[in-house]
Amino acid sequence: MDQTASQKVLEPAIVRSMRKYYFGAAALIVLLDQLTKWLVSKEILLHDQLTIIPGFFSLTHRVNPGAAFGLFSDSDSPWRLVFLVLFSTVAMCVVSVLLWKNGHLLTTTGVGLALILGGAIGNLWDRIVAGHVVDFLLFYLGSYQWPAFNVADSAIVVGAVLVMGEIVFANHSGAKDPS
Repeated sequence: MDQTASQKVLEPAIVRSMRKYYFGAAALIVLLDQLTKWLVSKEILLHDQLTIIPGFFSLTHRVNPGAAFGLFSDSDSPWRLVFLVLFSTVAMCVVSVLLWKNGHLLTTTGVGLALILGGAIGNLWDRIVAGHVVDFLLFYLGSYQWPAFNVADSAIVVGAVLVMGEIVFANHSGAKDPS
Protein backbone atom coordinates (compact mmCIF):
# COMPACT_ATOMS: atom_id res chain seq x y z
CA MET A 1 0.00 0.00 0.00
CA ASP A 2 1.52 3.34 -0.97
CA GLN A 3 1.66 6.34 1.35
CA THR A 4 -1.31 8.13 -0.27
CA ALA A 5 -3.57 5.11 0.15
CA SER A 6 -2.57 4.64 3.78
CA GLN A 7 -3.26 8.34 4.49
CA LYS A 8 -6.77 7.91 3.04
CA VAL A 9 -7.37 4.91 5.30
CA LEU A 10 -6.19 6.78 8.41
CA GLU A 11 -7.96 10.06 7.65
CA PRO A 12 -11.45 9.06 8.93
CA ALA A 13 -9.97 8.06 12.31
CA ILE A 14 -8.15 11.38 12.55
CA VAL A 15 -11.33 13.25 11.63
CA ARG A 16 -13.29 11.49 14.34
CA SER A 17 -10.63 12.03 16.98
CA MET A 18 -10.35 15.80 16.41
CA ARG A 19 -14.11 16.18 16.39
CA LYS A 20 -14.19 14.36 19.69
CA TYR A 21 -11.72 16.83 21.19
CA TYR A 22 -13.50 19.90 19.81
CA PHE A 23 -16.94 18.82 20.99
CA GLY A 24 -15.41 17.62 24.28
CA ALA A 25 -13.86 21.05 24.81
CA ALA A 26 -17.24 22.66 24.15
CA ALA A 27 -18.86 20.33 26.69
CA LEU A 28 -16.16 21.20 29.23
CA ILE A 29 -16.89 24.92 28.75
CA VAL A 30 -20.60 24.26 29.33
CA LEU A 31 -19.87 22.30 32.53
CA LEU A 32 -17.45 24.93 33.85
CA ASP A 33 -19.89 27.72 32.99
CA GLN A 34 -22.84 26.03 34.68
CA LEU A 35 -20.79 25.05 37.74
CA THR A 36 -19.49 28.59 38.28
CA LYS A 37 -22.93 30.14 37.80
CA TRP A 38 -24.41 27.67 40.28
CA LEU A 39 -21.69 28.38 42.85
CA VAL A 40 -22.13 32.14 42.52
CA SER A 41 -25.92 31.84 42.79
CA LYS A 42 -25.52 29.66 45.88
CA GLU A 43 -22.79 31.61 47.68
CA ILE A 44 -23.28 35.29 46.75
CA LEU A 45 -26.56 37.11 47.28
CA LEU A 46 -28.05 38.83 44.23
CA HIS A 47 -26.36 42.23 43.66
CA ASP A 48 -23.74 41.56 46.37
CA GLN A 49 -20.06 41.85 45.57
CA LEU A 50 -16.98 40.05 46.92
CA THR A 51 -13.75 41.99 46.33
CA ILE A 52 -10.90 39.79 45.14
CA ILE A 53 -8.34 42.42 43.99
CA PRO A 54 -9.23 45.83 45.46
CA GLY A 55 -9.72 48.48 42.78
CA PHE A 56 -9.62 45.92 39.95
CA PHE A 57 -11.62 42.66 40.27
CA SER A 58 -14.64 41.43 42.19
CA LEU A 59 -17.03 38.53 42.10
CA THR A 60 -20.62 39.65 42.02
CA HIS A 61 -24.02 38.11 41.47
CA ARG A 62 -26.08 39.73 38.74
CA VAL A 63 -28.74 38.51 36.40
CA ASN A 64 -28.65 39.55 32.78
CA PRO A 65 -31.80 39.15 30.69
CA GLY A 66 -29.93 40.50 27.65
CA ALA A 67 -27.00 39.40 25.56
CA ALA A 68 -23.30 39.34 26.43
CA PHE A 69 -22.05 42.20 28.58
CA GLY A 70 -25.58 43.43 29.23
CA LEU A 71 -26.50 44.26 25.64
CA PHE A 72 -30.29 44.60 25.29
CA SER A 73 -30.81 44.00 29.01
CA ASP A 74 -32.74 47.28 29.30
CA SER A 75 -35.14 46.29 26.52
CA ASP A 76 -38.65 45.52 27.71
CA SER A 77 -39.66 43.93 24.41
CA PRO A 78 -41.48 40.62 24.86
CA TRP A 79 -39.51 39.38 21.83
CA ARG A 80 -36.07 39.90 23.44
CA LEU A 81 -35.85 36.38 24.88
CA VAL A 82 -37.22 34.79 21.69
CA PHE A 83 -34.69 36.69 19.59
CA LEU A 84 -31.76 35.78 21.87
CA VAL A 85 -32.74 32.09 21.96
CA LEU A 86 -33.25 32.00 18.18
CA PHE A 87 -29.96 33.81 17.50
CA SER A 88 -28.06 31.50 19.88
CA THR A 89 -29.63 28.41 18.31
CA VAL A 90 -28.71 29.50 14.78
CA ALA A 91 -25.17 30.39 15.89
CA MET A 92 -24.76 27.00 17.58
CA CYS A 93 -25.95 25.19 14.45
CA VAL A 94 -23.57 27.13 12.19
CA VAL A 95 -20.61 26.60 14.54
CA SER A 96 -21.43 22.89 14.93
CA VAL A 97 -21.55 22.41 11.15
CA LEU A 98 -18.23 24.25 10.74
CA LEU A 99 -16.65 22.10 13.45
CA TRP A 100 -18.04 18.92 11.92
CA LYS A 101 -16.89 19.76 8.40
CA ASN A 102 -13.46 21.05 9.41
CA GLY A 103 -12.80 18.82 12.40
CA HIS A 104 -9.98 16.87 10.79
CA LEU A 105 -7.08 19.03 11.97
CA LEU A 106 -6.14 20.69 15.21
CA THR A 107 -6.34 24.37 14.29
CA THR A 108 -6.72 27.67 16.04
CA THR A 109 -10.03 28.09 14.23
CA GLY A 110 -11.24 24.72 15.51
CA VAL A 111 -10.34 25.61 19.10
CA GLY A 112 -12.00 29.01 18.69
CA LEU A 113 -15.17 27.45 17.29
CA ALA A 114 -15.24 24.93 20.16
CA LEU A 115 -15.03 27.78 22.69
CA ILE A 116 -17.78 29.71 20.90
CA LEU A 117 -20.00 26.60 20.82
CA GLY A 118 -19.50 25.86 24.52
CA GLY A 119 -20.20 29.46 25.49
CA ALA A 120 -23.29 29.66 23.30
CA ILE A 121 -24.70 26.44 24.78
CA GLY A 122 -23.99 27.62 28.35
CA ASN A 123 -25.80 30.92 27.92
CA LEU A 124 -28.62 29.40 25.85
CA TRP A 125 -29.25 26.85 28.59
CA ASP A 126 -29.70 29.67 31.13
CA ARG A 127 -31.99 31.68 28.87
CA ILE A 128 -34.24 28.68 28.25
CA VAL A 129 -34.32 27.52 31.89
CA ALA A 130 -34.36 30.88 33.73
CA GLY A 131 -34.98 33.59 31.12
CA HIS A 132 -31.63 35.22 31.99
CA VAL A 133 -27.96 34.42 32.53
CA VAL A 134 -25.95 34.85 35.71
CA ASP A 135 -23.00 37.22 35.38
CA PHE A 136 -20.36 37.37 38.09
CA LEU A 137 -16.94 38.46 36.84
CA LEU A 138 -16.54 42.20 37.39
CA PHE A 139 -13.44 44.12 36.35
CA TYR A 140 -13.05 47.81 37.10
CA LEU A 141 -10.47 50.53 37.49
CA GLY A 142 -11.50 53.39 39.74
CA SER A 143 -14.97 54.47 38.66
CA TYR A 144 -14.62 52.78 35.24
CA GLN A 145 -16.13 49.33 35.11
CA TRP A 146 -16.55 46.68 32.43
CA PRO A 147 -20.03 45.09 32.42
CA ALA A 148 -20.16 41.89 34.49
CA PHE A 149 -19.81 38.69 32.48
CA ASN A 150 -19.43 34.94 32.94
CA VAL A 151 -17.40 31.94 31.74
CA ALA A 152 -19.60 31.46 28.67
CA ASP A 153 -19.13 35.09 27.62
CA SER A 154 -15.38 34.72 28.12
CA ALA A 155 -15.27 31.57 26.00
CA ILE A 156 -17.24 33.25 23.21
CA VAL A 157 -14.95 36.30 23.17
CA VAL A 158 -11.72 34.27 23.33
CA GLY A 159 -13.05 31.93 20.63
CA ALA A 160 -13.99 34.85 18.38
CA VAL A 161 -10.53 36.41 18.86
CA LEU A 162 -8.87 33.10 17.93
CA VAL A 163 -11.01 32.71 14.80
CA MET A 164 -10.46 36.32 13.74
CA GLY A 165 -6.73 36.01 14.43
CA GLU A 166 -6.54 32.95 12.23
CA ILE A 167 -8.38 34.80 9.47
CA VAL A 168 -6.31 37.98 9.72
CA PHE A 169 -2.92 36.35 10.23
CA ALA A 170 -3.43 33.23 8.09
CA ASN A 171 -0.29 32.11 6.30
CA HIS A 172 -1.27 31.85 2.66
CA SER A 173 1.31 29.29 1.59
CA GLY A 174 -0.04 29.30 -1.97
CA ALA A 175 0.65 33.04 -2.37
CA LYS A 176 3.82 33.96 -4.20
CA ASP A 177 6.33 36.44 -2.82
CA PRO A 178 6.16 39.58 -4.99
CA SER A 179 9.95 40.19 -4.79
